Amino acid sequence: MASAWWPCLILALLSGLAASGFLRSPSRPLGKRSLPEGVVNGIEVYSTKISCKVTSRFAHNVVTTRAVNRADTAKEVSFDVELPKTAFITNFTLTIDGVTYPGNVKEKEVAKKQYEKAVSQGKTAGLVKASGRKLEKFTVSVNVAAGSKVTFELTYEELLKRHKGKYELYLKVQPKQLVKHFEIEADIYEPQGISTLDAEASFITNDLLGSALSKSFSGKKGRVSFKPSMDQQRSCPTCTDSLLHGDFIITYDVNRESPANVQIVNGYFVHFFAPQGLPVVPKSVVFVIDVSGSMHGRKMEQTKDALLKILDDMKEEDYLNIILFSGDVTIWRDNLVQATPENIQEARTFVKNIHDQGMTNINDGLMRAINMLNKAREEHRVPERSTSIVIMLTDGDANVGESRPEKIQENVRNAIGGKFPLYNLGFGNNLNYNFLESMALENQGLARRIYEDSDANLQLQGFYEEVANPLLTGVEVEYPENAIQDLTQNAYQHFYDGSEIVVAGRLLDEDMNNFKADVKGHGATNDLTFTEEVDMKEMEKALKEQDYIFGNYIERLWAYLTIEQLLEKRKNAHGEEKENLTAQALDLSLKYHFVTPLTSMVVTKPEDNEDQTAIADKPGEGPVDTEAARSMAYLTSYQPPQTPYYYVDGDPHFIIQVPQKDDAICFNIDEDPGTVLRLILDPVTGLTVNGQIIGEKGGSSDSKTRKTYFGKLGIANAHMDFRMEVTPDKIILWNGAAQSTFGWLDTVTVTQDGLSVTINRKKNMVVSFGDGVTFVVVLHQVWKKHPVHQDFLGFYVVDSHRMSAQTHGLLGQFFHPFDFEVSDIHPGSDPTKPDATMVVKNHRLTVTRGSQKDYRKDVSIGTKVACWFVHDNGEGLIDGVHSDYIVPELF
Repeated sequence: MASAWWPCLILALLSGLAASGFLRSPSRPLGKRSLPEGVVNGIEVYSTKISCKVTSRFAHNVVTTRAVNRADTAKEVSFDVELPKTAFITNFTLTIDGVTYPGNVKEKEVAKKQYEKAVSQGKTAGLVKASGRKLEKFTVSVNVAAGSKVTFELTYEELLKRHKGKYELYLKVQPKQLVKHFEIEADIYEPQGISTLDAEASFITNDLLGSALSKSFSGKKGRVSFKPSMDQQRSCPTCTDSLLHGDFIITYDVNRESPANVQIVNGYFVHFFAPQGLPVVPKSVVFVIDVSGSMHGRKMEQTKDALLKILDDMKEEDYLNIILFSGDVTIWRDNLVQATPENIQEARTFVKNIHDQGMTNINDGLMRAINMLNKAREEHRVPERSTSIVIMLTDGDANVGESRPEKIQENVRNAIGGKFPLYNLGFGNNLNYNFLESMALENQGLARRIYEDSDANLQLQGFYEEVANPLLTGVEVEYPENAIQDLTQNAYQHFYDGSEIVVAGRLLDEDMNNFKADVKGHGATNDLTFTEEVDMKEMEKALKEQDYIFGNYIERLWAYLTIEQLLEKRKNAHGEEKENLTAQALDLSLKYHFVTPLTSMVVTKPEDNEDQTAIADKPGEGPVDTEAARSMAYLTSYQPPQTPYYYVDGDPHFIIQVPQKDDAICFNIDEDPGTVLRLILDPVTGLTVNGQIIGEKGGSSDSKTRKTYFGKLGIANAHMDFRMEVTPDKIILWNGAAQSTFGWLDTVTVTQDGLSVTINRKKNMVVSFGDGVTFVVVLHQVWKKHPVHQDFLGFYVVDSHRMSAQTHGLLGQFFHPFDFEVSDIHPGSDPTKPDATMVVKNHRLTVTRGSQKDYRKDVSIGTKVACWFVHDNGEGLIDGVHSDYIVPELF
């Protein structure tokens, strides 16, 4: 009998992974009699819809196909869906003439017995799962009586992983026929706000796509809809087949004003972490390449092509080596070498001359690489703040030297000792992929199958791009003790640019008022601690606008992530540990109705007036198939020290506290916006602080009424080759040429030898140079639409006792002890502010009693500080005149 396939849709999520639903009827053609348009072999697919709801990266997808048998005899119709390998099916229903036959998730062994019983009774069983390159295929067939309608509905869920800076919904559309109601709908809700949303199709012109496609996003919500009419689906004006055949891709990302985002719903939390603006950590990478005889031909050429491209992409601060293994081991260089242009050119020559030969000695190839990286670290051949990576590519099993998989795993595990990750790439199908995956996972890496196809070299390059830019190493995510339980993985060897760390768990106390999370890691130039604090009442308010999404999504996200990680741990577990991991994963799979490798979905469906049992499984990937940074508590309970302090804030008001007098002196500097003033200069410690003045919006030209503030600060230490530029929008740090950028929405601590920088979200920033020099920068934010005022900064010196006697500047000159005398206090022009005579630095001045605000403890209200105000830009108090302190630039 002829077979005609009826594809409805392939939906894919995450980096080219796809999900498809289509129908087929294996009946013979019905001849040339006239049938309604859209009917093939008696079956009309009149509706195909994919409904995808993504909430905080957690995707809930429903594939629905409706068909009717227009023939006058019963027909068998099959429904096929391809879905991502990383997705879990959660539901399947089959509805025939209004009667629904649901699927039930059961333990695999229970389902298997039910399935075998049906087969033994002579009943057919037609629901299957099969694994492909990127997808798993779900297929079910059913007999449909003449004139009857059938609806297939499949639901699956998945956590979208961030990949190269975006989340991707990849839809492969190929109905191959006209469908009266064809629709793809994606609704995206992201509490962080959506920053970009795009959709494109490879199969129709932009003109046609434009009229069938709508996409929009605003704030936290995004929507993409694709509804081509019958005419828009035609491959030609008179055709009955469809031109909808190709890729339909939706990509999006979220706002990242803060590197972390915590969401809490119904006692479950999820914590997303993806910092931006950090410099890349230099890496030492050794490529361990299989050049055995089985790599001959196309595989070898594609590997060489990929290596040449990867070499071009290496950064000069990286180190590398190339190790080839066949029956024995060949190394390019005896030690790691820096990726200078000259060395890269020599490496390219080496790669071009690679040829295949002999057997497969995986053990010795890996051990040479690991020992080389360990030696480079021990002998300080590579930068202290760098990381190491081993990337191995093989297309077969070990067959010379140490060839026992368990012994190779033991050797590699002991040699790496948890110090760096191992990534294993398995080229083709003729290898023990489970061994490669198990070995990579227990060394904090991952395995990836490289498929033998025309794009194998691109697959290799794509993998390298994922790990090419580490931004943090030794990442640990910490929460308050005794506040949480059932936490997912919270320690990571590396955080790579463009990716995201996701941690989820349960709260022990749902009535807590605040929730705090710290992420600690080692960066390219310093150690960092990012802190996120959540006000539970504010969180409750924010969640009220989410009424249109499924409310327990964080709980399901937590369950999904927990099962995924339990199954990974299970791959390397034995005995009682494996039994415990299996029991936990099975319990969650059944509770949340997920089809996982431990469960199957059983569907009892009608077939020739008898019940038929069918089973859906999740196929496996078979052989053929730092120093702790300071706590944020320091900032939240920050108390100004009792030592002398000096600051400049407001219009710019300079305040000098003199402890011997238990009193303070203040003065203003009146200069034009754009002027840069020297605040501190210490030639001994190498510290300088300069500030640039800003005016009000519109800018008053009247110097008597205009107000000016500091809108930019430059803090530098020449001895440390360190600079920091602070504005009300962002903070930029330079260590030499390496640059890190942070926003005022961050709560983060950066540490390195002799330096600590702590940003306290929307409040202030503490900068300490060792023990004895501490500055605080206060952020003043005004209403964004204010017609006059704009955001500005305050600068406070709270500890200066380690600065030298040569320190100078508008503030720095007062770090040394000085004295003043006040006499003849009498009424001034303002009756609330008496005048007096002050003798200071051998000058006799008329001063006025007043007050200024200290905003260190409370940035919105401040604390009143009484002081004697020195007129005329501090003349007579400051050394020289104020214009002596004007400098040409911030640094």
